Amino acid sequence: MELDFEIDKITESIENSQTGEVYKTLVLPINMSDLLSVNKKNNWLFDWKLEFSQQEHKIYKLITEIEPNYIQGLISLEKDEGFILMNLLENAPFNIGRNKKYFGVACNLVAYGCKLSKECGFEGVLAFDSKTNLISHYENTLGAVKLGGSRMAIFEERANFLIGKYFPETEEKK
Repeated sequence: MELDFEIDKITESIENSQTGEVYKTLVLPINMSDLLSVNKKNNWLFDWKLEFSQQEHKIYKLITEIEPNYIQGLISLEKDEGFILMNLLENAPFNIGRNKKYFGVACNLVAYGCKLSKECGFEGVLAFDSKTNLISHYENTLGAVKLGGSRMAIFEERANFLIGKYFPETEEKK
């Protein structure tokens, strides 16, 4: 599936679009009870129940420490040969468009994919398939590289930058 998420802003975490206040976040595995609210009825675009049923796909949710019951975004990741593959990424409906609540949700999740890749010994390499019209957007905002067709990847140097922005405690442990 070709992805079409928007990188609105590279932040330090996620940032309130109205006040500029920054909130600490957590990325956690999704559970069955989360799937009750993450559906088309609640304006989510993708079928996350179907994605959850794919055994090799691991789904993670982004939450803030102050609002742990509200999912800010979701990402589906899969371990592959030497890299992590990002299958899906979606901002919560209230984090899309001009009146979004938070900036930085999608980039936070992408950075988590890079972090997971590093933890797996893959040097932070994260691959994904992009919609054609967004290739230059991902090159400019994420530093992703087009590999061929619609396949793109974020390599070690840029992965380290993203991890350092969103997960500075990881970099401090080195």
